[in-house]
Amino acid sequence: MPELAEGHGSTKKAIFFYVYALLHHPLYRERYKENLKRELPRLPLVGDRQTFLTLVEIGQKLADLHLNYEMVAEYPLEWVENQKVPWTWHVEKMKLTKEKDAIIVNRCLTLKGLPARAFEYQLGHRSALEWVLDQYQITTDQRSGITNDPNRGDEPQYIVRLIGKVITVSVETVKLVERLREVSL
Repeated sequence: MPELAEGHGSTKKAIFFYVYALLHHPLYRERYKENLKRELPRLPLVGDRQTFLTLVEIGQKLADLHLNYEMVAEYPLEWVENQKVPWTWHVEKMKLTKEKDAIIVNRCLTLKGLPARAFEYQLGHRSALEWVLDQYQITTDQRSGITNDPNRGDEPQYIVRLIGKVITVSVETVKLVERLREVSL
């Protein structure tokens, strides 16, 4: 099998990227949907070298995108500032608009121009973007009284910048998954 990994480092890495692509492949997810609910994933072997190499290439791009999400360029959103309130980066709880085309970050900032594709990349039963909106809010545990505050004093723009990066990762992931649709298993 070493000849299959040509151009992708070690055979172990090529196999990892192959598996990563398979786990994102829409046909694989559909075909094994019921099995994946109750068993460990089964990994079919593809019949030809070119299909394997295509899956390795796409899997490598997906893994790089997901592992290095903080390095991607932010998606170009329109920043709408409310001039009637003092400026702050502080986030208590962000909210999607009803149309899902904007995020209300706080009283002074709304991010407009969310692409619909950003919601197509799902982590479980919700999009990665919705996961970030849910997790990056101030919460207080009722039993302990401990407050979790995701705002960073050393990097006040972090949450807003993260949103732009998560949107980019989501949109690019959807594009790569579309390429996977073209690869028959």
